[in-house]
Amino acid sequence: MAEITAQMVKDLRAATGSGIMDCKRVLAEADGDMDNAIDLLRKKGLAKAAKRAGRSTSEGIIYSYIHTGAKLGVLLEVNCESDFVAKTEDFERFAKDIAMHIAAANPAGLVPEDVDQSVIEKEREIYRAQMLEEGKPENIIDKIVEGKVEKFYKEVCLLSQQYIKDPQKTVEDVLKETIGKIGENIQIKRFARFQIGE
Repeated sequence: MAEITAQMVKDLRAATGSGIMDCKRVLAEADGDMDNAIDLLRKKGLAKAAKRAGRSTSEGIIYSYIHTGAKLGVLLEVNCESDFVAKTEDFERFAKDIAMHIAAANPAGLVPEDVDQSVIEKEREIYRAQMLEEGKPENIIDKIVEGKVEKFYKEVCLLSQQYIKDPQKTVEDVLKETIGKIGENIQIKRFARFQIGE
C-alpha cells in the first residue's frame, strides 16, 4: 500500500477541485495512483450529479458572451439551487464555457424536443432520397433514416454535442461533472445565439 502524502492530496485537489477528505479517500482506494484517483473522483461526481438532478434550481445567472469583433453573441440562462453558488467563480466559468461552446457549435436547441420539426422532416426527406439513390432496399430505408436522424439530433442538440474544449465529452458530461464539483443541481435553462447577417 502506497503512502498518501500531503503533496499528493494537494495535487489531486488542484487537478479536480474536490474536497481534501474525498481526495485522501480516493488516493487510498487507488493505492496512490493519481490517474486512477481522478477517474474514481469523476465517477463519484457523476453519481452525486444523478442524486441532485431532482432538486429545484430557482437561482442562477444570465450570462452574455460577445465574440471578438462584436458580430456574434450568446445570451445564456444557467440555474442553480442557491444565490451563493451563482456568484462563485466555478459557476461563472461554467456559464462562460457553455456560452462560448454555443457561439462556436451553433446548436439548434437544448434537447431534441426544441428542434423545429420542419427541419427534422427535411432531413428525413434528404436521407430517404440518398438511400433510394444508393439503391438500398425499401424495407431497411426507414431504419437507416431513423438512425441518421438520431445522429443528427446528437450533432444539433446542445446537451448531446461534443464539447468544443474536450471532444471526448458531451456538454451533458461537462454539466454533470460541474454538478459533482460544485455540489448543487445546475440546469442550462435556455439560450439565444445572435449573428450579424443570419
